[in-house]
Amino acid sequence: TRESPTGTRILLASLSAMVAESVTFPIDLTKTRMQLHGQRIGAIGVVSEIARKEGVIGLYKGLSPAIMRHLFYTPIRIIGYENLKGFVVNSGESLPLATKALVGGFSGVIAQVVASPADLVKVRMQADGRLVSQGLKPRYSGPIEAFTKILQSEGVIGLWKGVLPNIQRAFLVNMGELACYDHAKHFVIDKKISEDNIYAHTLASIMSGLASTTLSCPADVVKTRMMNQGEKAVYRNSYECLAKTVKFEGIRALWKGFFPTWARLGPWQFVFWVSYEKFRQLAGMSSF
Repeated sequence: TRESPTGTRILLASLSAMVAESVTFPIDLTKTRMQLHGQRIGAIGVVSEIARKEGVIGLYKGLSPAIMRHLFYTPIRIIGYENLKGFVVNSGESLPLATKALVGGFSGVIAQVVASPADLVKVRMQADGRLVSQGLKPRYSGPIEAFTKILQSEGVIGLWKGVLPNIQRAFLVNMGELACYDHAKHFVIDKKISEDNIYAHTLASIMSGLASTTLSCPADVVKTRMMNQGEKAVYRNSYECLAKTVKFEGIRALWKGFFPTWARLGPWQFVFWVSYEKFRQLAGMSSF
C-alpha cells in the first residue's frame, strides 16, 4: 500500500460520512428533540410522536444541512488527525494514548469551527419539526432560507451561535472517538485478537462510541440548548446553561439523552469507520 494522497482521503472520508449520516439521522433527530423537551419523555415516545404528526419523512427533517456539515467537519477532523499525528511522530511509531487524545481533540476543534454554521442550521431545522407538529408554521422552509434568515436577523456572528459549547463537545467527542478508535484497533491487532479486518474495525468502533458518548454528553446537552435559543436568550453563556441545568434538573440531566446519544454515535461510528476502512482498502490505500 502506498502513502495515501490527501485529496483521495478527503473524498473517502466525505463519502463515508454521508453514508453514516443518512443511516443514523433519525436517531440524531430523536436525541435533539429529547434534549429540548422539558418534561421526561422516552425515545420511543418521541419517535412515535414524530411519525404520527409529521410522517416518516419527519424523521429526516434537517438531513441536508447535516450532510452539508459533515462534508466540512468529518474530512477536516479525520485528515487533520492523521496529518497532525504524522507531524508529531514518524510513520510507524506509535503515540501514547494521552497524546492521541490531544491530537484528536485539537483536530475536532478546528473542524467544528469551520462547520459550526451548518450545525446551527441543522439544530434549528430539527427543532422546527416540533412547530410543524403543533400545527404552527416552521421558521425556515429549507437550509438556504434558514442560513439567510439567521444571517439577516442575527448577523454573521449569529451563524457561530453556540460555537463555544460546540467546540467543547467537538474536543471531547474527537478525543474519545479518534484516539480510542486508533488505540483500540491497534490493541486488537497487536494482541492477535483479530487481523486488520471488519472484526477489528467493529470492535474498535464500538469502544470509541462508548468513550466519546460518555465524555461528550454533558457538552452536547449544553450545545443543543444554547443553539436553539433565538433572539430571546435564556442563558448568557454555556457555563450558565450548565449551572442552571444542574441546579433545576440535577446532575443526571447532563446525561439526558445518553442512550439516544450513544445509540446515535455508536452506529454512526460503526458505519463510518467500517465504510472508511473499506473505501481505503478498495482505493489501494493503507488502513487508518
